[in-house]
Amino acid sequence: MTEISRSIPGTAQPVDGLDIDALRHAIQEEYSTVATTPEQGFHFHTGRPLARLLGYDDRWLDGVPEATIASFAGTGNPFAVGELQPGECVLDVGCGAGIDSIIAARMVAPGEVVGVDMTPAMLERARASARETGVTNLDLRLGFAEQLPVGDEWADVVISNGVMNLFPDKLAGLQEMARVLKPGGRLQIGDILVSKTVSQKDKRNVDLWKG
Repeated sequence: MTEISRSIPGTAQPVDGLDIDALRHAIQEEYSTVATTPEQGFHFHTGRPLARLLGYDDRWLDGVPEATIASFAGTGNPFAVGELQPGECVLDVGCGAGIDSIIAARMVAPGEVVGVDMTPAMLERARASARETGVTNLDLRLGFAEQLPVGDEWADVVISNGVMNLFPDKLAGLQEMARVLKPGGRLQIGDILVSKTVSQKDKRNVDLWKG
């Protein structure tokens, strides 16, 4: 895995008592199953019905391999804010099976898209789908949101879909997004928010994080 070694001033401390390695392993296991056997069903929505529910335009999905659509597990629609523009450089944080990365790559061509995910099975699915689609302006990389394998001020746009809720250190993830954005760049994020304070006990519960 490529890592950028740097100190991030002001980074929030990890949740006291939360085993970060165990959390990441549990998330990787869960989403490896989504990538390889999406038909088994999950406690969250997936696939083409989810894409329709979230307002994805049918034309965005034209030509996207069904395997990638089936493994889609987002929580929002980062393109609802506005479609991306040709020539832009886009970073997809937590790209999963690649549906948003492929859509973005086709929107911005001849611009570039980098998709980053920490689950090898998801990246394998995304790479296979990119090859099948014939997308050549998409680079898929293994990495963590808190240590993005992308240079400073590279991206015009950072997109993310249903992943920030899984960051063990959200401030570090947001600071990394800010680092890779060009001056005047923008965030287009879809995610989950809670309306009440989460107890320290629940913050240490790995099952609640991934569920």
